[in-house]
Amino acid sequence: MNAFEIIKTVRVTEKGTTQGEKFNQYTVVADRRANKIEIRQAVQELFNVKVLRVNTLRVTGKKRRQRTAAAGKAPDWKKALVTLKKGDKIQLT
Repeated sequence: MNAFEIIKTVRVTEKGTTQGEKFNQYTVVADRRANKIEIRQAVQELFNVKVLRVNTLRVTGKKRRQRTAAAGKAPDWKKALVTLKKGDKIQLT
């Protein structure tokens, strides 16, 4: 897998922007098959930053029902909390 397949997007939320300002951490949506080493290398390659630590967790998709009795489910995804070296930033524009 290349870096664009591993890192799907950077989550922009109120909690995430606070973490970015205070702790220099960013939340990234990663491919479910990727491990911490692959995520670290992909973030460093895509954003030209130094990654100190990567914490990951699997998020189960919410159950959905849209105007029908048959229930559906949003897909599962992997969340990665990436801590950067002091002074490095990811531009979220």
